Amino acid sequence: MEILRIENLAKNFKIHNADKEIRSCQNVNMSLEEGQFIGIVGLSGAGKSTILKCINRTYLATTGRILYNSQAFGEIDMTSASEREILYLRKNEIGYVSQFLNVMPRTTAKEHVMSALLDGGVSGDEAREKAEEMLRYFRLSENLWDIYPNTFSGGERLRLNLAHTMVRQPRLMLLDEPTASLDNKTKVLVKDMLIKLKRQGTSMIGIFHDLEFMDGLCDQVFNISEGVIL
Repeated sequence: MEILRIENLAKNFKIHNADKEIRSCQNVNMSLEEGQFIGIVGLSGAGKSTILKCINRTYLATTGRILYNSQAFGEIDMTSASEREILYLRKNEIGYVSQFLNVMPRTTAKEHVMSALLDGGVSGDEAREKAEEMLRYFRLSENLWDIYPNTFSGGERLRLNLAHTMVRQPRLMLLDEPTASLDNKTKVLVKDMLIKLKRQGTSMIGIFHDLEFMDGLCDQVFNISEGVIL
C-alpha cells in the first residue's frame, strides 16, 4: 500500500534584497510503499534536504503535490494541509531526524526524548522507561541524561536526535544525513535500529553520503543533481 506520493514537486526561494529566485528541487516525482526505504543521494546543494523539508512542511512547496496517506485524515496533501493538521501529523505520525539539535530551553536530554512520547499520549512512567532504553541503546552516558544538551558534542547531539525520533516509531520517518558525525560503531547501531523499525512497518526516506551505509537498507535509490532526479 502506498503511503506517500510526490507529484511534480518544485521549490524555489525568493531572495528579495537581490530580486532573484533560486531554483532548488524541480519536477520531483516518487512514491513510497508502506515499510519501504527510499534513499536520496547527490552532491551538497543539489536539493536533497529541500525535498524532505517540503514533505515535513518546514518548507512550503512552490508547485506540485505531496500526498500522504495518514491514519488520522486519510489521504492529505501536505502542500495545502492546515497548520493544525501538520502539527498533529508531526506529533503522531511523521518523524524528522535533522543534523541539528532543536530542544526547548531548560530541557534535559532525557526530558527531550520523553517529550516525543508524552506528546503522543504515552503515560509518564512508560515514556521514562522507553526514553531510558533508547538513550542506552545509542550509548549516551547516564551522566548526560539530566544535562541540558547545548553542552553536548556534535555526535552526542545527533544520537539524541535519533533517540527522540525513533523512540516513538513513527509511520513515516525522514532522515537528513543521520550518520553525518557518527563513528563507525554508532553507525552500526543506527543501521540496526532502522532495519528493526522498517520490519515493524515504518516507512522511510533518507539522505546519505555514505553509500556503504545504504547497502542492504534501501529499496530504491534516487540520485539528484541540480535539483532534478536522474
